[in-house]
Formats: sequence, C-alpha cells, structure tokens
Amino acid sequence: MTTTAAAATAAKLLAVEAHAVALETTPGWVTREQPIFWSEPRPEARPAHWRYAAIRAALEQAAGLVDLSLAERRILALRNPFPGNNFATTRTLSCAYQYMLPGETASTHRHASHALRILLDARGTYSVVDRIRMPMETGDIVLTPGGCWHGHGHEGDRPACWMDVLDIPLTHLLEPMYFETYPDRAQPAERTVDASPWRFAAADIGRRLDDAEFTSPRGCVARVELSASGMPTMGIAVERLRPCAATDRRRSTASRCVTVTAGAGRSRIGTELFEWRFGDTFAIPSWVWYEHAAQEHSQLVEISDEPVMRMCNYYREEIAA
Repeated sequence: MTTTAAAATAAKLLAVEAHAVALETTPGWVTREQPIFWSEPRPEARPAHWRYAAIRAALEQAAGLVDLSLAERRILALRNPFPGNNFATTRTLSCAYQYMLPGETASTHRHASHALRILLDARGTYSVVDRIRMPMETGDIVLTPGGCWHGHGHEGDRPACWMDVLDIPLTHLLEPMYFETYPDRAQPAERTVDASPWRFAAADIGRRLDDAEFTSPRGCVARVELSASGMPTMGIAVERLRPCAATDRRRSTASRCVTVTAGAGRSRIGTELFEWRFGDTFAIPSWVWYEHAAQEHSQLVEISDEPVMRMCNYYREEIAA
C-alpha cells in the first residue's frame, strides 16, 4: 500500500471511530484507557483498620449533639480510602458503629439492602423486625433481611454500641435500592421472642465454637459458619483463636469485613500489619493475602460477600504453602 493509500485508509478509520463514538459505542480494536479485562483481580478497596476506642469516643461526643428524634441513626460509617468513595468499607459491604443512649429509640424504616448487627456492648437493647421484638445483647448477631421493617430501642442503664454491616454498595451497583420510613416513627411489637432465625445469641455462638474447637484438627483455631436466613449476599463466620494461634495465609476473590469481639492480636493484610483489640474492625479486599495471629484468647466475626462470589462462579481461593 502506498503512503497516500495508507493515509486515506487511516483517515477513513478515524471517521468510522468518530461515528462509533457518536452512536454511544466504543470500538473493540482501539486501546482503552480503562481496560475491560486484566490478568488477575485488581481491587480498588484497600486494607484498612478502624479503632473502636477512638470511634466510640467520637460517638460519645456526638450523643450530646445528635438527637435520635431528628436523625435516623447515630452512626459513624467506616470509609475505605479508595478514590471517589465516601461510605463503603469494601466494594460490596458497608460497616458503621452505631451508638444509643438509655431510653432512646431508633425509628422504624426498611430498605432493599440486607443488614446485620454485631453487638459489642449492649444491655437492655432490642430490635423490632416486622413487629417481632427480640433482644440485642452483648455478643449477639442480629439479622435484618432486606425489605423488613426494623427499629431499635434501649431500656438498659448505660450506653450501647454495636457494628452495623449492610450490603449497600452492592445494592447501589445492582440498582434495586429503595428506602421507606414507617408512618408512625416506631412500629409496635406484636410479640417478643428470645429465639429467632434472625438472632444468633452469644451463648449459642459460644457452644458452636466449643464443638468446632473440640473437633478442629488444629485445635487452636475454631471456625463456624452462620446461616443468614433470607440474606443471600452476606456470609457470616465466627473464628476463635487461642493465645499465640495463627490462621493460614490465604486470599480469595471475596472481600471481607472483620470485627473483633474478644481479645487482641494482629493481622497482616497485603503489605499492611494491623494490631487489633476488642471492638476494632478491619477490611480485607478481594484477592489480597491475609492472616491473623492472636496474642490472647480472641474471637473474630467475619462478614463477606463470599456467597455472591460462589453463586456467580467467581469464587477462587489460594492458601499459602
């Protein structure tokens, strides 16, 4: 092809590409600024660590300024420091510490996103989910499937604090989000129960860990999976680590949020080393190597999007030799 013919062909191709852009399409033969495929997962979320003591102190200050009669919830959301993010803790999950004073009620609402509560310090608190009242006590994990009316109350004598985990970022991505407030602010309870598919009581979790520890081949690390009824986007696991115990080093395509409900230790997530204590929370992005080690008797609650990854056949896992 002559130089003149090549220049003419190039000009025609540029015209085709410009027309393609005008049609709101993108040619597959050009180099994209943002590629469609890459050789392995590239998470934007970063390993991150939030300290409970510092955040609780900030919430205590806010308690005198933010009245729950004027706000839906008194929370501080855990924002992962990746560009453009203002609330998500991982790409699919959002976590927030919630704080209530004795005598307060948090108004009833419902939304598309699934939610759960990890109770860190709560005596006399409760949740009303679709007119069923259940306790929320220290060590419990309480579920709120998407679409259920839910509100909270506090009849104890000291402030309460817990971790909320929701799949809001995933709901935003898939676009079915909605939010409604209950007409009379607080939905009344028709009955009160202690046992519910939506409540994992601390004592029951402890018994399951005892059984898992007894049968664990390693003995020093016990893990149980909890079934999240009606919440197929969120996996719940609880791990117990004896003093000086360490988990395997691993990575997977699932992203995880971990809250410390007992003890102290450290976790290496990617190149970061986090020293954690009771109440702290840390984020493990997709496809990042991680491992935990306990300095004392410890318990970790892990919430992940692993069920979503498995449902879509996207789940991969590697364990270091």
